[in-house]
Amino acid sequence: MALDVTSGDGRVVAFLDLGTNSVRLLLVRVHPGHYYTVITQQKEVVRLGEGEFDAQRLQPAAMDRAILVCRKFVELAQAYNAAEIIAVATAATREATNQGEFLHRLQREANLDVHVISGREEARLVFAGVASGLHLGARRLVFLDIGGGSTEVIVGDGQEYSYLDSLKLGAIRLTNLYLAGETGPIPPGRYAQLRNHVHNAAMRTLQHLQGQHFDLAVGSSGTVENLAEVAARRYLKRRRRRDDIFTFAQLQGVTQMLCTLSVEERRKVPGLNPERADIIIAGAAIFETLMAVLDLPAFCFSDRGLRDGLLEDYLARTEHAPLVAGLSVRERSVLQLGRTCAFDEPHARTVERLAVELFDSARAIGLHPFGEAERELLAHAALLHDLGAFLSYTNHHAHSYYFIRNAELLGFNEEEVGIVAATAFFHRRTYPKPRHPEFAELDTRPRRVVETLCVLLRIAESLDRSHTGAVKHAALRPSGKKSLALELTADSDCQLELWGVQHHSAAMEKAFHRRLVIASAYIADDLSEP
Repeated sequence: MALDVTSGDGRVVAFLDLGTNSVRLLLVRVHPGHYYTVITQQKEVVRLGEGEFDAQRLQPAAMDRAILVCRKFVELAQAYNAAEIIAVATAATREATNQGEFLHRLQREANLDVHVISGREEARLVFAGVASGLHLGARRLVFLDIGGGSTEVIVGDGQEYSYLDSLKLGAIRLTNLYLAGETGPIPPGRYAQLRNHVHNAAMRTLQHLQGQHFDLAVGSSGTVENLAEVAARRYLKRRRRRDDIFTFAQLQGVTQMLCTLSVEERRKVPGLNPERADIIIAGAAIFETLMAVLDLPAFCFSDRGLRDGLLEDYLARTEHAPLVAGLSVRERSVLQLGRTCAFDEPHARTVERLAVELFDSARAIGLHPFGEAERELLAHAALLHDLGAFLSYTNHHAHSYYFIRNAELLGFNEEEVGIVAATAFFHRRTYPKPRHPEFAELDTRPRRVVETLCVLLRIAESLDRSHTGAVKHAALRPSGKKSLALELTADSDCQLELWGVQHHSAAMEKAFHRRLVIASAYIADDLSEP
């Protein structure tokens, strides 16, 4: 049955993938019954990573092209009254030393807030997008997403992933290294150099996966799409179909043929996008090498990818759908990090519970304007606040910050990771100030969030100072116009905890402009939940 995408029934959401080679837009209408219809999909080649990877700087002309396209895509989304535009950037932006300048220009000139995601988060989203369109049963698959600046490698069965990695290998990156300015055929020796570079750059991943059995490679993004299209014309004598599977031998035949042609001759090859003629050899070298070393017998192509993963992630959050054992991907990722670092889980969960209660009671009396998104980030920061003790209790808040900032937590964008890490960092000692690098790197709004969340986390941490879980409930209540009362319910004496809270009076006053003058504890016999 045809669906009317112009209907006002539902919420229009735009998903934008700002890649190294292209900018992709997916515009959908999410309906009340939790299904969606695609309004439009758009793609424009901008070559954002052109000339970047040597200097580690995005080039002015490349930024101009990307900003122009992003502005047009934003205008298109606005024409459909999009309620949200969810935009992420990948390898080119991720590695650029002038990333901040580019993101500010996007915000100022294209009215677009773009979040930079880690390589592993990119891999997770690619899997979510690709797997959501697969019907391959329980076969063991390797997902290969070959972009302009990075290649994502995922192992899964079509339903769940078991391995994620991101390699600094991409069609533009490799072309810049070995084929810049090359317009003629590629000699076998030069192509062998490319494959050798790929093998060396992917060594860790290949060693981890070598010897395992895989039934099929699932390729995504432009490189694999073009190779599949050429293979279909060459071997099947027709256009590619969605369920086509190509052998490794057919892939080799395509790459060998392309290497014998000049760039201009490649532009005329049936099935090959002329805009990709100069970078297809490098992309093919990545794909062929990975398939060869992993002994993958065949591959298929999926036209889904990162932007579809953003949609799947959005739907999962909107519906509060459990992903595994009732936990979201973010909760799983946080818990995995904590357990990897042997954190004190009972204490962490106690602090999490108390911090969320303090957040809710503070919101109820108008102490802060934040909502469910910030509440969730506080919960994650509370779980991970003592993570750094795994390395050393001395300065463990700084170690916690480092672990959180560099763990590539899945399901989070960079801003959210920054908030969680900074909140954990400032849960003890000094109050956040612009002179602190951990605070200065955040934009204005995330700073305001951290200023509030870190104080609530400090109090929650102090309320389990003895790590006994004595305090069962906590709430902030008004006590006059300029004071706050802390009301506690405990199952035993908690004087040690009350002494700890007193150390945070100054921080409370800075965050909420009220003094914490009363701290009362009620020792209850019956602490059953209402």
